[in-house]
Amino acid sequence: MGDPRERAQELFSRAYQAQMQGELHQAIELYSKSIQLYPTAEAYTFRGWAYSFQGDYARAIAECLRAIELDPEFGNPYNDIGAYLIEQGRLDEAVPWLEKAASSSRYANPCFALFNLGRIYERKRMLARAQDMYQRALLSNEHYAPARKALTRIRALWN
Repeated sequence: MGDPRERAQELFSRAYQAQMQGELHQAIELYSKSIQLYPTAEAYTFRGWAYSFQGDYARAIAECLRAIELDPEFGNPYNDIGAYLIEQGRLDEAVPWLEKAASSSRYANPCFALFNLGRIYERKRMLARAQDMYQRALLSNEHYAPARKALTRIRALWN
């Protein structure tokens, strides 16, 4: 029957493909099957992401919390919780989650968390802090276009 880890990874890959094609119900089913075989922080995080596409932020956050229990060093679920809180207008609650994401040892894209922190500070009209976060996002990934665009917008406000 094969290694459960390999089968779980295959299901995870299929789930991701389904999600990118907008097949959220199928993606959630496949992520769930992957988790049943071999639970990973990635599968919980991405299932949460699928729930967020359906507007179910409470469930999305619960999935991210499960991911964090499995792997506290995985940065994605911290960023995702912060992003979901931003979507709900809960800006102050989002900040510590995003800060934790940005400093996580296992996070390939800290630019996302830094950008999201910039979004919060920009909304709060704390433009110097927003600019700093956008600059840090670009230092993390010089090709991250949303941060470059936001930085240009912030600088235009000051001229």
